[in-house]
Amino acid sequence: MRALLPGHGASRGSALGRARVRLPHVLEVAEQHIRADQIDDEVARLHEAVDATRREMHSLRTRLHGALAKEVGEFLDLHALLLDDPELLHGLDELIRTGRYTADYALRLQRDRLAAVFDGMDDAYLKSRMDDLDHVIGRIHAHLHQRAPDAPAVAGEILVSDNVAPSELAQLQSQGVVAVVTAAGSTLSHSAILARSLHLPLVVGNAQALQKINDGDVLLVDGATGEVVVDPDPEDLRRYRERLREAAREARELGRLRSKPSRTRDGIDIALWANAESLEDVAKAHTLGAAGVGLYRTEFLFLQQRELPSEEQQFQVYRDLVLGMGGRPVTIRTLDLGADKADRAGLVAGDEENPALGVRGVRLSLAHPGVFDTQLRAILRASNYGPVRVLVPMVSGREEMLEVRRRLQRAALQLRKQGHEIAVQLELGAMIEVPAAAIALHGFADVVDFVSIGTNDLVQYLLAADRNNDALGELYSPLHPGVLRLLRHVIRTGAEHDIPVAMCGEIAGDATLAPMLLALGLREFSLHPATLLEVRRAIRDADLGDLQARTEKLLQARDRAGIERWLKAATSA
Repeated sequence: MRALLPGHGASRGSALGRARVRLPHVLEVAEQHIRADQIDDEVARLHEAVDATRREMHSLRTRLHGALAKEVGEFLDLHALLLDDPELLHGLDELIRTGRYTADYALRLQRDRLAAVFDGMDDAYLKSRMDDLDHVIGRIHAHLHQRAPDAPAVAGEILVSDNVAPSELAQLQSQGVVAVVTAAGSTLSHSAILARSLHLPLVVGNAQALQKINDGDVLLVDGATGEVVVDPDPEDLRRYRERLREAAREARELGRLRSKPSRTRDGIDIALWANAESLEDVAKAHTLGAAGVGLYRTEFLFLQQRELPSEEQQFQVYRDLVLGMGGRPVTIRTLDLGADKADRAGLVAGDEENPALGVRGVRLSLAHPGVFDTQLRAILRASNYGPVRVLVPMVSGREEMLEVRRRLQRAALQLRKQGHEIAVQLELGAMIEVPAAAIALHGFADVVDFVSIGTNDLVQYLLAADRNNDALGELYSPLHPGVLRLLRHVIRTGAEHDIPVAMCGEIAGDATLAPMLLALGLREFSLHPATLLEVRRAIRDADLGDLQARTEKLLQARDRAGIERWLKAATSA
């Protein structure tokens, strides 16, 4: 019987297929004991299952290429770190040896112990890491019984589950899964961001999915509206075919914008930069006519190997990046690691109580000056091959930017003495993601050449709402009067000091929000290449003069509903 199940659209696209239901992982294992003479064999069986899980993750990592290797790799690395966690492994061994439990029951007990620790944490981000632990334990348990952790998906299926890890998405797509529906999740989670870059339809927060959908049900998924139809009727299928035809028409229309300028109806040019973390992204950005690379993430160099990358390794990557843009400016963000993205070389301390507010970004770089200087030297050497800008993350204020500029100048002097050819001068910018930096930009605008607003973190810090916490999904939103007023303040401050202001967060790539950002004064967007043409179309449809006349009314909005009404009126004008 037909049923309509509402959720939240997290990655656009329509899909029709049969449901593959995956229930939440729960270790239902009865208490079982073993004889003393079986202990060593049981420990060995456990260790073999752990090793098999480790090999499986390594195999998945080596099968990923290009952008996926960078985007998914950090989550696979996190799971690998959990596998090597002495607290997990030592506890399992002790339970088997002292309690004479089976490996299965020891796994359940240790999982429940750690779950109690996670549940007792005040930090929402650390609590959310329990999902990663369950994912790893589920794989170990599967290997204890010599079966695959999850039966491989069949092409054309739609996965229905409680949640989905970013590390799974690329694997699911490669298996032919055409969409994913989850009961939990947020539209701004890491999984949602990755699904959008993979163009994989994703619906999150569909609370009834696991109760109403059975294995093999035919589903119709709309990743834009968040609607899931069970057993669609002929009218549903007609609308689905129409959406496919409309999507094909839209793709052709967007394709014609590749060589068009990003110019408003009243003749104002807007700069569209690309966010990138691979040469594939760079090539696409160049083809689509991006003004340059507005954000190049360097973390993958530190996440994909156990040793810190050398100056030469980094230089070669940055050089190829610069060459790939053919003379257009490239903005390289310095290392943005923290306890939420721990490297394998041990640079980051993984036991911070509140990693989102801990030693990360520029704080980590300045805490390890030798590592930071090596990265700055590599960036400076790459500047000999084309225009390069340096962007510093997690800036709080003036002192940090002065120290970075001193280190950059000292590194440049050393390189010239050593005979290296480098650019005469590099532009140095600050990411505005800490609310204090946004408010106090007047105080350090004279020591930066540009700024880029990182809205993903800025919004969560400003609203005190973790963007990865499902329970706060409705609260975490850029459509908040406080967010808009702070964005306006940063943009106006930049204009007063004659420094360019870009935006590199997720909302810069949301074409529906482009009129709002233009009204607030934004003239530079930095976004994923996958959304560049959609935003270009929104800009070409906009009349900047009309939007500016509406700015005061936008800033007078008292709630999200008021901002949404403004957007509707602005786009229908």
